[in-house]
Amino acid sequence: MPEPLKGGPLEGIRILAIEQMQSLPYATQLLARLGAEVVKVENTKGGDQGRGSLPAMLDPEGRSVGATFLRNNLHKQSICVDLKDPRGRDLVLELAKGFDVVAENFKAGTADRLGIGYEQMRAVKEDLVYLSISGFGSTVESPYQDWPAFAPIVEAMSGVYELKRMGDQPPLVAPAGALGDIGAAMFAVVGVLAALRQRDRSGEAQLVDIAMFDAVVAMTDIVMNFWSLGQKGGAAPALIMHGFRSSDGWFIVQAGREHQFHALLTTIGHPELIDDPRFATRQGWVEHLEEVLRPAIEQWASQKTKIEAAEALSAAGVAAGPCFTDEEVVVDPHLLARDMVVSIARTDGVEQPVLTPGNPVRISSWQPHEDGRVPWLGEDTEAVLRKELGIDSAAIAQLRDDGVIA
Repeated sequence: MPEPLKGGPLEGIRILAIEQMQSLPYATQLLARLGAEVVKVENTKGGDQGRGSLPAMLDPEGRSVGATFLRNNLHKQSICVDLKDPRGRDLVLELAKGFDVVAENFKAGTADRLGIGYEQMRAVKEDLVYLSISGFGSTVESPYQDWPAFAPIVEAMSGVYELKRMGDQPPLVAPAGALGDIGAAMFAVVGVLAALRQRDRSGEAQLVDIAMFDAVVAMTDIVMNFWSLGQKGGAAPALIMHGFRSSDGWFIVQAGREHQFHALLTTIGHPELIDDPRFATRQGWVEHLEEVLRPAIEQWASQKTKIEAAEALSAAGVAAGPCFTDEEVVVDPHLLARDMVVSIARTDGVEQPVLTPGNPVRISSWQPHEDGRVPWLGEDTEAVLRKELGIDSAAIAQLRDDGVIA
């Protein structure tokens, strides 16, 4: 396993993460990539639920390791503890004394019932930063408090599915991957970094409470904002923000101001439309898109690749980009140059490595190490208990025999 990234901006920050699936694991992976040390606590009955996702590969012992786990757990150590056993709970409480941050993403109230909630944790470490991610938060009463939540649930509740739904078609679920998870994770990282600074200033424990629902509403801000400005339901915004066909696929154009629209018309060879009364208003751009603009744009692009079309429009000051396929994304020269394609060698004889996105954060004075692999289930349990708590071999063997650790 790799050591914490030496020299990283978060070197010396230690995080005990009682986590599963994606929202919290993505957050702690980002913190780990910035140099924090992360010890991941998994259950003794198969570990993080993300290990059971599909598609998957096999670890060196033939156990399935799913895609959700593989892309969210680089640079971590894994210990397995049964939190429902009082001895397991006490182990985690003792471990917390040596960490700056304790984080969990149970449904609201679960951590308290297990005896590892904020109040229980700050009783053993008075300057702890405690991060809690849940579907609907834990510090304010919510009508949804007891609902379990995955990313698509809170995405739907944000209103963005209805905003984008066409006619009588069903909602398009998870149109951008796990937006609800990644959005919550990013706000969690902001909260932890702010709370660490506040802790250092005050010397007091800090609770960071992140609701996935809140995070998605913040990221889909147009829903309530447009409604308040009179644009109701799924009404199309008054701008060009559409996909158009080229000779080899699709490209996207966004033109929301008059000078951009005029540059678009000039580039596609129809400057005469600038003075056409049908296009005197932005609403007219949208109303006459299908009958006039789309045929003109796609005729112009029919002899161009999607890259060529985007290059020509970009040169004219019009924002445009190609719709890449998955095969194009993994070999994109921009992503490769910025180390955004990370390869994880497989351990089950398959030649194609697992690919996952790299760290998008760039800091001028710091060059991160290469990403290593994810931890195998519970591989660090004994080492962490020895190092942190000084537990000897006989005691570790007894805890393992009793099913408290694995």
